[in-house]
Amino acid sequence: MNFRVHVRILPRRGLLDPQGQAVEHALKALNFEGAGNVHVGKAIEIDVAASDEAAARATAKAMCDKLLANPVTEDYQIEVEAR
Repeated sequence: MNFRVHVRILPRRGLLDPQGQAVEHALKALNFEGAGNVHVGKAIEIDVAASDEAAARATAKAMCDKLLANPVTEDYQIEVEAR
């Protein structure tokens, strides 16, 4: 079966996020005063061939652990949908 895997990667809470801070300051400068706690990350979509959803999720987790996310500074979320 084919699955579409959505990976969302964000800086770990409590760690410095310079991009997020820059965006937050820029939003405030543009008078978006209600905006705050901004975090900038990345979104990755991958088609994965696997026997079932659990196998596709395990493959995506291995990809994140080995390449896509930095385990020291980033957290990730994985969503899997059948294609």
